Amino acid sequence: MIKRNEAINVWSYLEEYKGYEKDILLEVAKTFESGKLIFGDNLKKFEKNFSKWIGVNYGTGVGNGTDAIKIALLTLGIGRGDEVITVSNTAVPTVSAIVETGASPVFCDVEKDGYNIASDLVESLITKKTKAIVCVHLYGHSAEIIKIKKLCLKYKIYLIEDCAQSHGAKFENKMTGSFGDFSAFSFYPTKILGGFGDGGMVLTNNKKLDKKAKMLRFYGMDTKYYSEIPNGVNSRLDEVHAAILDFKLKRLKKDIILRRKIAKVYNKELCDTDLFLPIEKKGCYHSYYLYVVRHKNRDKIIGELKKENINLNISYPFPIHTMPPFKKYRRSNMNNTNSYSKEIFSLPMYPSLSMLQVDKVVSSIKKIIS
Repeated sequence: MIKRNEAINVWSYLEEYKGYEKDILLEVAKTFESGKLIFGDNLKKFEKNFSKWIGVNYGTGVGNGTDAIKIALLTLGIGRGDEVITVSNTAVPTVSAIVETGASPVFCDVEKDGYNIASDLVESLITKKTKAIVCVHLYGHSAEIIKIKKLCLKYKIYLIEDCAQSHGAKFENKMTGSFGDFSAFSFYPTKILGGFGDGGMVLTNNKKLDKKAKMLRFYGMDTKYYSEIPNGVNSRLDEVHAAILDFKLKRLKKDIILRRKIAKVYNKELCDTDLFLPIEKKGCYHSYYLYVVRHKNRDKIIGELKKENINLNISYPFPIHTMPPFKKYRRSNMNNTNSYSKEIFSLPMYPSLSMLQVDKVVSSIKKIIS
Protein backbone atom coordinates (compact mmCIF):
# COMPACT_ATOMS: atom_id res chain seq x y z
CA MET A 1 0.00 0.00 0.00
CA ILE A 2 1.23 3.49 -0.85
CA LYS A 3 1.49 5.74 2.18
CA ARG A 4 -0.36 9.02 2.03
CA ASN A 5 1.78 11.79 0.53
CA GLU A 6 4.56 9.29 -0.20
CA ALA A 7 6.55 10.51 -3.20
CA ILE A 8 6.93 8.41 -6.32
CA ASN A 9 10.22 9.34 -7.95
CA VAL A 10 11.52 8.68 -11.42
CA TRP A 11 14.31 6.65 -9.80
CA SER A 12 15.29 5.43 -6.32
CA TYR A 13 17.70 2.86 -4.97
CA LEU A 14 16.42 2.88 -1.39
CA GLU A 15 13.69 0.24 -1.73
CA GLU A 16 16.06 -2.05 -3.62
CA TYR A 17 18.84 -1.56 -1.09
CA LYS A 18 16.62 -2.64 1.80
CA GLY A 19 16.28 -6.04 0.15
CA TYR A 20 19.99 -6.82 0.11
CA GLU A 21 21.53 -4.46 2.63
CA LYS A 22 23.16 -7.29 4.61
CA ASP A 23 24.73 -8.78 1.47
CA ILE A 24 26.15 -5.42 0.36
CA LEU A 25 27.57 -4.62 3.78
CA LEU A 26 29.14 -8.09 3.91
CA GLU A 27 30.87 -7.47 0.56
CA VAL A 28 32.14 -4.12 1.84
CA ALA A 29 33.40 -5.64 5.10
CA LYS A 30 35.20 -8.46 3.26
CA THR A 31 36.89 -5.92 1.02
CA PHE A 32 38.06 -3.77 3.93
CA GLU A 33 39.36 -6.85 5.75
CA SER A 34 41.32 -7.97 2.66
CA GLY A 35 43.73 -5.06 3.01
CA LYS A 36 43.43 -4.27 -0.71
CA LEU A 37 41.36 -1.29 -1.88
CA ILE A 38 42.71 -0.63 -5.41
CA PHE A 39 43.57 -3.04 -8.27
CA GLY A 40 42.82 -6.22 -6.36
CA ASP A 41 40.98 -9.49 -6.93
CA ASN A 42 37.51 -7.92 -6.79
CA LEU A 43 38.27 -5.77 -9.83
CA LYS A 44 39.77 -8.66 -11.80
CA LYS A 45 36.75 -10.81 -10.99
CA PHE A 46 34.23 -8.16 -11.98
CA GLU A 47 36.10 -7.26 -15.19
CA LYS A 48 36.03 -10.93 -16.17
CA ASN A 49 32.40 -11.54 -15.21
CA PHE A 50 30.97 -8.38 -16.77
CA SER A 51 32.92 -8.89 -20.02
CA LYS A 52 31.60 -12.45 -20.20
CA TRP A 53 28.04 -11.26 -19.52
CA ILE A 54 28.25 -8.83 -22.45
CA GLY A 55 29.98 -11.39 -24.67
CA VAL A 56 33.35 -9.66 -25.02
CA ASN A 57 36.83 -10.95 -24.17
CA TYR A 58 38.35 -8.12 -22.14
CA GLY A 59 37.23 -5.44 -19.71
CA THR A 60 39.01 -2.52 -18.03
CA GLY A 61 37.37 -1.00 -14.97
CA VAL A 62 37.66 2.78 -14.79
CA GLY A 63 36.47 5.66 -12.63
CA ASN A 64 33.30 6.54 -14.56
CA GLY A 65 31.48 6.28 -17.88
CA THR A 66 33.00 9.51 -19.24
CA ASP A 67 36.49 8.15 -18.69
CA ALA A 68 35.45 4.90 -20.36
CA ILE A 69 34.69 6.76 -23.62
CA LYS A 70 37.76 8.97 -23.30
CA ILE A 71 40.12 6.04 -22.67
CA ALA A 72 38.63 4.13 -25.61
CA LEU A 73 39.30 7.15 -27.87
CA LEU A 74 42.83 7.66 -26.51
CA THR A 75 43.64 3.97 -26.91
CA LEU A 76 42.69 4.23 -30.58
CA GLY A 77 44.99 7.22 -31.01
CA ILE A 78 42.20 9.73 -31.56
CA GLY A 79 42.99 13.34 -30.70
CA ARG A 80 43.58 16.85 -32.00
CA GLY A 81 42.54 17.37 -35.62
CA ASP A 82 40.30 14.29 -35.68
CA GLU A 83 36.51 14.22 -35.95
CA VAL A 84 34.16 11.85 -34.13
CA ILE A 85 30.52 11.49 -35.17
CA THR A 86 27.93 11.18 -32.43
CA VAL A 87 24.54 12.53 -31.35
CA SER A 88 23.38 15.66 -29.56
CA ASN A 89 20.44 13.90 -27.91
CA THR A 90 22.53 12.32 -25.17
CA ALA A 91 24.16 13.14 -21.84
CA VAL A 92 26.91 15.77 -21.97
CA PRO A 93 29.62 13.23 -20.97
CA THR A 94 29.38 11.50 -24.35
CA VAL A 95 30.51 14.69 -26.05
CA SER A 96 32.80 16.07 -23.35
CA ALA A 97 34.82 12.85 -23.50
CA ILE A 98 35.46 13.48 -27.21
CA VAL A 99 36.43 17.11 -26.60
CA GLU A 100 38.79 16.13 -23.76
CA THR A 101 40.92 14.13 -26.22
CA GLY A 102 41.30 17.20 -28.43
CA ALA A 103 39.07 15.76 -31.15
CA SER A 104 35.96 17.51 -32.50
CA PRO A 105 32.46 16.06 -32.20
CA VAL A 106 30.25 16.07 -35.30
CA PHE A 107 26.56 15.94 -34.44
CA CYS A 108 24.13 13.68 -36.27
CA ASP A 109 20.36 13.98 -35.90
CA VAL A 110 18.34 11.13 -34.40
CA GLU A 111 15.88 8.82 -36.15
CA LYS A 112 12.22 9.76 -36.67
CA ASP A 113 10.81 6.71 -34.92
CA GLY A 114 13.20 6.64 -31.96
CA TYR A 115 15.95 8.51 -30.15
CA ASN A 116 19.15 6.94 -31.46
CA ILE A 117 21.49 8.10 -34.20
CA ALA A 118 19.87 8.32 -37.65
CA SER A 119 21.91 5.74 -39.53
CA ASP A 120 20.80 7.10 -42.92
CA LEU A 121 22.39 10.50 -42.16
CA VAL A 122 25.76 9.30 -40.85
CA GLU A 123 27.49 8.74 -44.18
CA SER A 124 26.97 12.36 -45.28
CA LEU A 125 28.96 13.52 -42.23
CA ILE A 126 32.03 11.36 -42.87
CA THR A 127 35.14 13.22 -44.06
CA LYS A 128 38.86 12.53 -44.28
CA LYS A 129 39.10 13.77 -40.69
CA THR A 130 36.55 11.27 -39.37
CA LYS A 131 38.27 8.70 -37.17
CA ALA A 132 35.37 7.17 -35.22
CA ILE A 133 31.67 7.01 -34.52
CA VAL A 134 30.51 7.02 -30.92
CA CYS A 135 27.18 5.24 -31.23
CA VAL A 136 24.93 5.88 -28.23
CA HIS A 137 22.34 3.23 -27.35
CA LEU A 138 19.92 5.55 -25.60
CA TYR A 139 17.32 4.86 -22.90
CA GLY A 140 17.91 1.08 -23.04
CA HIS A 141 17.24 0.54 -26.76
CA SER A 142 19.87 -0.44 -29.31
CA ALA A 143 20.75 1.82 -32.21
CA GLU A 144 20.86 0.33 -35.72
CA ILE A 145 24.30 -0.94 -34.86
CA ILE A 146 24.82 -3.28 -37.85
CA LYS A 147 24.25 -0.41 -40.31
CA ILE A 148 26.64 1.78 -38.34
CA LYS A 149 29.25 -0.98 -38.22
CA LYS A 150 29.06 -1.49 -41.99
CA LEU A 151 29.77 2.22 -42.49
CA CYS A 152 32.75 2.00 -40.15
CA LEU A 153 34.15 -0.94 -42.11
CA LYS A 154 33.50 0.80 -45.45
CA TYR A 155 35.36 3.97 -44.44
CA LYS A 156 37.90 2.27 -42.16
CA ILE A 157 36.92 4.20 -39.06
CA TYR A 158 36.52 2.98 -35.50
CA LEU A 159 33.24 2.11 -33.80
CA ILE A 160 32.80 2.89 -30.10
CA GLU A 161 29.51 1.95 -28.46
CA ASP A 162 28.31 4.21 -25.64
CA CYS A 163 26.38 1.70 -23.54
CA ALA A 164 25.96 3.82 -20.42
CA GLN A 165 22.19 3.37 -20.70
CA SER A 166 21.93 -0.01 -22.41
CA HIS A 167 23.13 -2.74 -20.03
CA GLY A 168 21.35 -5.89 -21.19
CA ALA A 169 19.82 -4.39 -24.33
CA LYS A 170 20.17 -6.59 -27.42
CA PHE A 171 20.27 -6.30 -31.19
CA GLU A 172 19.57 -9.54 -33.07
CA ASN A 173 20.14 -11.44 -29.83
CA LYS A 174 23.59 -9.95 -29.23
CA MET A 175 24.27 -7.60 -26.34
CA THR A 176 24.94 -3.97 -27.05
CA GLY A 177 28.59 -3.48 -26.27
CA SER A 178 29.68 -6.54 -28.25
CA PHE A 179 29.74 -4.97 -31.74
CA GLY A 180 32.36 -2.20 -31.66
CA ASP A 181 36.12 -1.89 -31.50
CA PHE A 182 35.39 -0.64 -28.00
CA SER A 183 32.31 -0.23 -25.84
CA ALA A 184 31.99 2.04 -22.83
CA PHE A 185 29.76 1.45 -19.82
CA SER A 186 28.82 3.57 -16.83
CA PHE A 187 27.94 2.21 -13.38
CA TYR A 188 26.63 5.51 -12.04
CA PRO A 189 23.97 4.80 -9.36
CA THR A 190 21.00 5.46 -11.67
CA LYS A 191 22.14 2.98 -14.33
CA ILE A 192 20.61 -0.43 -14.98
CA LEU A 193 23.70 -1.89 -13.32
CA GLY A 194 24.49 0.92 -10.90
CA GLY A 195 26.80 1.09 -7.94
CA PHE A 196 26.65 3.26 -4.84
CA GLY A 197 29.10 5.72 -6.31
CA ASP A 198 30.83 6.23 -9.65
CA GLY A 199 32.37 3.64 -11.94
CA GLY A 200 32.76 2.57 -15.54
CA MET A 201 34.28 -0.03 -17.86
CA VAL A 202 35.88 -0.21 -21.30
CA LEU A 203 35.34 -3.46 -23.23
CA THR A 204 37.09 -4.84 -26.31
CA ASN A 205 37.88 -8.13 -28.05
CA ASN A 206 41.40 -6.96 -28.92
CA LYS A 207 44.06 -8.07 -26.44
CA LYS A 208 46.57 -5.36 -27.43
CA LEU A 209 43.97 -2.62 -27.14
CA ASP A 210 42.92 -3.96 -23.75
CA LYS A 211 46.50 -3.82 -22.49
CA LYS A 212 46.88 -0.23 -23.69
CA ALA A 213 43.57 0.78 -22.09
CA LYS A 214 44.71 -0.70 -18.78
CA MET A 215 47.92 1.30 -19.00
CA LEU A 216 46.12 4.51 -19.92
CA ARG A 217 43.80 4.30 -16.92
CA PHE A 218 46.88 4.34 -14.65
CA TYR A 219 49.16 7.11 -15.91
CA GLY A 220 50.33 5.04 -18.90
CA MET A 221 52.02 2.51 -16.62
CA ASP A 222 52.45 -1.21 -17.14
CA THR A 223 55.13 -1.51 -14.47
CA LYS A 224 54.60 0.41 -11.23
CA TYR A 225 56.11 3.93 -11.22
CA TYR A 226 57.19 3.63 -14.91
CA SER A 227 55.02 5.46 -17.44
CA GLU A 228 55.28 4.48 -21.11
CA ILE A 229 52.37 6.47 -22.62
CA PRO A 230 52.32 10.29 -22.38
CA ASN A 231 48.54 10.83 -22.17
CA GLY A 232 47.74 8.39 -19.39
CA VAL A 233 45.14 9.36 -16.80
CA ASN A 234 44.12 8.42 -13.28
CA SER A 235 40.86 6.49 -13.57
CA ARG A 236 40.34 3.45 -11.38
CA LEU A 237 37.34 1.36 -10.36
CA ASP A 238 38.03 0.63 -6.68
CA GLU A 239 37.72 -2.72 -4.92
CA VAL A 240 34.63 -1.78 -2.89
CA HIS A 241 32.57 -0.81 -5.90
CA ALA A 242 33.88 -3.74 -7.96
CA ALA A 243 32.62 -6.10 -5.23
CA ILE A 244 29.21 -4.40 -5.04
CA LEU A 245 28.80 -4.37 -8.82
CA ASP A 246 29.80 -8.02 -9.11
CA PHE A 247 27.16 -8.88 -6.51
CA LYS A 248 24.52 -6.85 -8.36
CA LEU A 249 25.55 -8.40 -11.71
CA LYS A 250 24.07 -11.69 -10.50
CA ARG A 251 20.69 -9.93 -10.16
CA LEU A 252 20.88 -7.99 -13.42
CA LYS A 253 18.86 -10.31 -15.65
CA LYS A 254 16.07 -10.40 -13.06
CA ASP A 255 16.18 -6.59 -12.68
CA ILE A 256 15.79 -6.10 -16.44
CA ILE A 257 12.82 -8.49 -16.50
CA LEU A 258 11.20 -6.37 -13.77
CA ARG A 259 11.86 -3.21 -15.80
CA ARG A 260 10.22 -4.81 -18.82
CA LYS A 261 7.25 -5.85 -16.69
CA ILE A 262 6.71 -2.23 -15.62
CA ALA A 263 7.08 -1.07 -19.23
CA LYS A 264 4.49 -3.62 -20.33
CA VAL A 265 1.97 -2.13 -17.90
CA TYR A 266 2.70 1.39 -19.12
CA ASN A 267 2.39 0.24 -22.74
CA LYS A 268 -0.95 -1.43 -22.13
CA GLU A 269 -2.53 1.23 -19.95
CA LEU A 270 -1.32 4.30 -21.84
CA CYS A 271 -1.66 3.11 -25.44
CA ASP A 272 -5.06 4.82 -25.83
CA THR A 273 -3.77 8.21 -24.67
CA ASP A 274 -2.10 10.76 -26.94
CA LEU A 275 1.28 10.16 -25.34
CA PHE A 276 3.94 9.00 -27.80
CA LEU A 277 5.17 5.78 -26.13
CA PRO A 278 8.55 4.03 -26.51
CA ILE A 279 8.87 1.48 -29.28
CA GLU A 280 10.79 -1.77 -29.38
CA LYS A 281 12.04 -2.28 -32.92
CA LYS A 282 12.06 -5.65 -34.62
CA GLY A 283 15.11 -7.66 -33.59
CA CYS A 284 15.71 -5.49 -30.52
CA TYR A 285 15.40 -6.22 -26.82
CA HIS A 286 14.68 -3.07 -24.79
CA SER A 287 16.18 -3.04 -21.28
CA TYR A 288 14.29 0.14 -20.26
CA TYR A 289 16.89 2.20 -18.50
CA LEU A 290 14.28 4.92 -18.88
CA TYR A 291 10.66 4.86 -20.00
CA VAL A 292 10.62 7.97 -22.19
CA VAL A 293 7.38 9.39 -23.60
CA ARG A 294 6.55 12.51 -25.61
CA HIS A 295 3.72 15.02 -25.41
CA LYS A 296 3.25 18.58 -26.67
CA ASN A 297 1.99 19.63 -23.20
CA ARG A 298 4.92 18.08 -21.35
CA ASP A 299 5.53 20.89 -18.87
CA LYS A 300 1.88 21.01 -17.84
CA ILE A 301 1.79 17.23 -17.32
CA ILE A 302 4.97 17.27 -15.22
CA GLY A 303 3.60 20.14 -13.13
CA GLU A 304 0.26 18.45 -12.51
CA LEU A 305 1.90 15.15 -11.58
CA LYS A 306 4.18 16.95 -9.13
CA LYS A 307 1.04 18.10 -7.31
CA GLU A 308 0.25 14.37 -6.93
CA ASN A 309 3.76 13.85 -5.48
CA ILE A 310 4.88 12.07 -8.65
CA ASN A 311 8.29 13.42 -9.67
CA LEU A 312 9.36 12.97 -13.28
CA ASN A 313 12.50 13.83 -15.24
CA ILE A 314 13.47 15.15 -18.67
CA SER A 315 16.32 13.38 -20.47
CA TYR A 316 17.42 15.65 -22.04
CA PRO A 317 15.82 19.14 -22.19
CA PHE A 318 18.77 20.83 -23.92
CA PRO A 319 20.38 19.28 -27.03
CA ILE A 320 24.15 19.45 -26.63
CA HIS A 321 24.68 21.30 -29.92
CA THR A 322 22.70 24.24 -28.44
CA MET A 323 24.98 24.60 -25.40
CA PRO A 324 27.66 27.36 -25.48
CA PRO A 325 30.74 25.08 -25.39
CA PHE A 326 29.50 22.94 -28.29
CA LYS A 327 27.73 25.33 -30.69
CA LYS A 328 30.82 25.67 -32.85
CA TYR A 329 30.95 22.04 -33.92
CA ARG A 330 29.62 20.74 -37.24
CA ARG A 331 26.24 19.06 -37.41
CA SER A 332 23.55 17.65 -39.68
CA ASN A 333 20.02 19.00 -39.80
CA MET A 334 18.91 18.57 -36.17
CA ASN A 335 15.14 18.79 -36.71
CA ASN A 336 14.21 15.64 -34.78
CA THR A 337 16.62 16.34 -31.94
CA ASN A 338 15.36 19.91 -31.54
CA SER A 339 11.70 18.89 -31.73
CA TYR A 340 11.91 15.93 -29.34
CA SER A 341 13.78 17.90 -26.67
CA LYS A 342 10.68 20.05 -26.19
CA GLU A 343 8.36 17.07 -25.64
CA ILE A 344 10.23 14.18 -24.00
CA PHE A 345 9.99 13.16 -20.35
CA SER A 346 10.53 10.01 -18.32
CA LEU A 347 8.05 8.08 -16.19
CA PRO A 348 9.19 6.32 -12.99
CA MET A 349 11.25 3.25 -13.86
CA TYR A 350 13.32 1.05 -11.56
CA PRO A 351 13.07 -2.65 -10.57
CA SER A 352 11.64 -2.21 -7.06
CA LEU A 353 8.88 0.15 -8.20
CA SER A 354 5.65 -1.47 -6.98
CA MET A 355 2.66 -2.14 -9.20
CA LEU A 356 0.58 0.05 -6.86
CA GLN A 357 2.96 2.91 -7.60
CA VAL A 358 2.81 2.18 -11.33
CA ASP A 359 -0.99 2.14 -11.20
CA LYS A 360 -1.00 5.52 -9.45
CA VAL A 361 1.27 7.00 -12.13
CA VAL A 362 -0.98 5.63 -14.88
CA SER A 363 -4.25 6.79 -13.31
CA SER A 364 -2.82 10.24 -12.58
CA ILE A 365 -1.63 10.67 -16.16
CA LYS A 366 -5.00 9.57 -17.53
CA LYS A 367 -6.78 12.17 -15.41
CA ILE A 368 -4.55 14.92 -16.75
CA ILE A 369 -4.61 14.12 -20.47
CA SER A 370 -8.06 12.52 -20.81
